[in-house]
Amino acid sequence: MSVRTEARLVAALVLATVLGTEPAAAGDENSWMKFPGSAYASQGDPADRAFVKEWEATPPKGYPTLSPANVAATKAAIKRYSEIVAGGGWRPLPDVELQSGISNSAVALLRERLLLSGDLMEQGGSTSFDFYVDKAVKRYQASNGLAPTGIVDKRTIASLNIPAASRLKQLKANLARLTELSRTAGKRYVLVNIPAAQIEAVEGNRIVSRHAGVVGKPDRPTPILTSAIHELNFNAVWHLPPTVIEQDLIPKGQDMARRNQSVLVKYHIDAYGADGKKLDPNKVNWSTAAAKGLSYRQQPGPENPLGFVKINFHNAHSVYMHDTPSQSLFGRNFRAASSGCVRVHGIEHLAAWVLADQGWKPEHVQLMKESGERRDVT
Repeated sequence: MSVRTEARLVAALVLATVLGTEPAAAGDENSWMKFPGSAYASQGDPADRAFVKEWEATPPKGYPTLSPANVAATKAAIKRYSEIVAGGGWRPLPDVELQSGISNSAVALLRERLLLSGDLMEQGGSTSFDFYVDKAVKRYQASNGLAPTGIVDKRTIASLNIPAASRLKQLKANLARLTELSRTAGKRYVLVNIPAAQIEAVEGNRIVSRHAGVVGKPDRPTPILTSAIHELNFNAVWHLPPTVIEQDLIPKGQDMARRNQSVLVKYHIDAYGADGKKLDPNKVNWSTAAAKGLSYRQQPGPENPLGFVKINFHNAHSVYMHDTPSQSLFGRNFRAASSGCVRVHGIEHLAAWVLADQGWKPEHVQLMKESGERRDVT
């Protein structure tokens, strides 16, 4: 039996926030290179790991993003948000960082806002940032593409302060897309919600697993498409795509060459000529057009940006889902950091589910991860 699971990469949201196209922080580069000075090089994971684990391991009791029930929920949300807008919207939060244990007048506003979004169930005007507010903030962050830290930081405030009228406009725009996609959704599929940077595996109209993700940068966006998963590559060789070669590898090669260093040697990348022969890494001239015409590969290993598994689906954009050695990216508030492909947190669970019809169990996938064995499954 061959791998045959539908893959959908969509921009349609139900109640999730569409984050702005704010550029990545200065100094950010492709995480696979981990260049000195890169924001990825020393960053830890600021997210509440226990919450992320719980959020991913316990799919919601509700319904998948693409479902008739969610269409109905979106219609109900449009009605509710219309009433909120008619009532003057919600009051904006001040630019004050809030977190558990704090007592501040802004917490009362935060409670009011979270109550309106349905993330906080307990009403009240308390100024105390308690356990319930902490959980509500993490819930809001997790469902809106933000790292679930529980800290109401600059990005969280910006998201919460998007006017109710803008939210209503988003909901109305999403309703048409959601209605159409829900009609054509299969019984077993993987959905990538691009703006929220989230992935969900769905079977029989039930979410069986969900994952935080990293999607394309604003200038290298993840494309919107529907396709079929047809192959999984375990411990694959990475063939550097043209965008990475032109925008990352060559500029870095030029910079390191000025210091008599080799980017290929440092990052264990092999260069090949048009005849397929491997070249001396120290003889590649990064200042000539010839460097762009070479092909570059990185063998499987701890520095390979594909991680231990790559999930392929047919498309004209050369994008796929994959693991990553840069796990700290999943804790970032701005998870649009790839060159278009989708990095999946806890991808071993997704891979095991995709291959379940072929008799694969989680322990089989884990063995591939630990052994480093090179294998393709179709």
